[in-house]
Amino acid sequence: MFTKRSIRRNFLIQLIFASASLIFIFSSFLYLYIENSIYDEKHQELIQYAKNIANNQSLVQIDPDTPDTVLGIDVEIIHIKKLNQDIDLYESTKKRHTYLTLVYPFNFDELSYLKITRDITPTKKLLAKILRYIFIINIVGFILVIVYAIALSKMLITPIQTISSRLSNMNEHLMRPIKVKELPEEFEPLGSTINHLIARIQNFVKYQKELFIGTAHELKTPLAVIKLKNQVTLIKKRSPEEYIDALKTTNKTIDEMNIIVSNILNIGRQEGAQLEKPVEVDVIAFLREKANDFKLLAENDGKDLHMHFEPNGFMATMQVSLLNQIVQNFLQNAIKFTEKDKSVTLRSCQSEYGLLIEVIDEGCGIDESVDLFAPFKRQGNKSGVGLGLFLAKSAADALGAKINIKNRDDGIDGTISSLEINSKLSCLLPKR
Repeated sequence: MFTKRSIRRNFLIQLIFASASLIFIFSSFLYLYIENSIYDEKHQELIQYAKNIANNQSLVQIDPDTPDTVLGIDVEIIHIKKLNQDIDLYESTKKRHTYLTLVYPFNFDELSYLKITRDITPTKKLLAKILRYIFIINIVGFILVIVYAIALSKMLITPIQTISSRLSNMNEHLMRPIKVKELPEEFEPLGSTINHLIARIQNFVKYQKELFIGTAHELKTPLAVIKLKNQVTLIKKRSPEEYIDALKTTNKTIDEMNIIVSNILNIGRQEGAQLEKPVEVDVIAFLREKANDFKLLAENDGKDLHMHFEPNGFMATMQVSLLNQIVQNFLQNAIKFTEKDKSVTLRSCQSEYGLLIEVIDEGCGIDESVDLFAPFKRQGNKSGVGLGLFLAKSAADALGAKINIKNRDDGIDGTISSLEINSKLSCLLPKR
């Protein structure tokens, strides 16, 4: 039923052992407490009898509410050569009967002592019966503990089995997120993490298919142009200048193909960067450095780059190359699509999710019905392969960040590209 590596088996063994030990210890203490209480009571009764006799009182002049307490008592006077003022109490057994004997000082001048003996066989039988009952209760309790442990372990392991069953039946064509609300709250973080991974896998499979199809299409077109141009050139004899023009067109087309291949290689490099060891970085300091680099590029194009960062510092543990990929793509697109004498803004602020980074441009805007993060998707009339935002989306998924692009809603044409970094792996720096 269970293997040595079974979590449920180990849990059952530990729970049963712990429960059995607790039952045994509790029962032992309970029996010892009952036994000591009864013996203390018998001891006090014998001492009271001895005091009554020592004070020349009759045995029957004790508490009238307990007339049966004198039954089974044997009293005699003994003499001991050596004076001993201590009270001696001991237990003895004769002919299957158990007696409790008390030796109590009576007359010190005559070295006489009272020897009071009481038959406690019924008490011993009562204690034996109590011990049997406790033993039976322990057996029943141990069986109930086993049943409870099995039921509890099954209940606790059910969410894990559900998640495991869901994951084992998944493939790239059948991926369904786990219903987190149906899981116990202790498993909600695990369910959320698995759903995040499933979403990443789904996006990866979806975009990889589009990438393969788009790559084939993008490479097929220039190859067809090269072939057609060569066929036309070979139809009849041409002048050297015409051959040179044909070769220039071919080289230009090859350059375009090289750009596509280089971008595809960047995808492979980025996937390798996702496996890099995360390091601690001040995101605000990184943004200031990146803004200073692009400020010169923007000025060369006749555009202004404004910056506004809050808070003063924000430490995060991440792969810096992935963050650089995203911010760099946002700034390149913003500067490329913004007309001269207009501005681009890079800013940051705190959000409920963590740190919000925004790049706001004054470009032509986007068609929000198009998935701009898919490979080879282009907007506007500017040149480009259409893989920049695809790489940015992959980098954001690897960082566990949120990425979004939308049109401005303040009456000015342009877009807002945003990145939200999760605060779980981040912390604020104190203000200087």
